[in-house]
Amino acid sequence: MGMCPICNGLKTISPTCPDCGRKMKNMGREAELYDDYSPYMPIDQMKLEDGYPDDYANEECPHIFNCPVCGTSKVLFIKE
Repeated sequence: MGMCPICNGLKTISPTCPDCGRKMKNMGREAELYDDYSPYMPIDQMKLEDGYPDDYANEECPHIFNCPVCGTSKVLFIKE
């Protein structure tokens, strides 16, 4: 499969918070936050179990972003 440019340090993004308009911070791959062992699972295997039916087929990496000002969180799908 593809290679996520954010996971591999090739790109950074700071999306705007939909609630307060401030810059959001990348908290990492959403799947890494599931439990203590999820960061050690194969990425493609986690995509098959993460609840997003198309992220594996579309070669997208779900990243969670959090606003440090108001606490809003959202998931963005990063194209690999």
